[in-house]
Amino acid sequence: MFPAMNNTKWRELQQAMYALEGHSPMWRTKCVTNGHISNWDGEWFYHFSEGGFKDIEWVEIKTKNEEQKSLVLSELRKVHVPGERTDQGFRVYGYVQEGSSIEYL
Repeated sequence: MFPAMNNTKWRELQQAMYALEGHSPMWRTKCVTNGHISNWDGEWFYHFSEGGFKDIEWVEIKTKNEEQKSLVLSELRKVHVPGERTDQGFRVYGYVQEGSSIEYL
């Protein structure tokens, strides 16, 4: 696995999602070292950065409706992060497999 994000990009993502205030989406992360997937959380200011970012393989961002999805996508494009759309919203990658290609939102 190779890193696709650094602390600066993670903080930009965190700040962008936090700034959405009432439209901030839920998120959960997958740990690159042990495969643990966290519970869904909605608190971006403190919880998202607890323990740092070095172990985040990916963060899933769950949107509730089309309005929120559009707002989140707009912010993801501004931050320009590696990721993809999912059925529930978006996935932003902290690490990628060797030899795999990656899209940027």
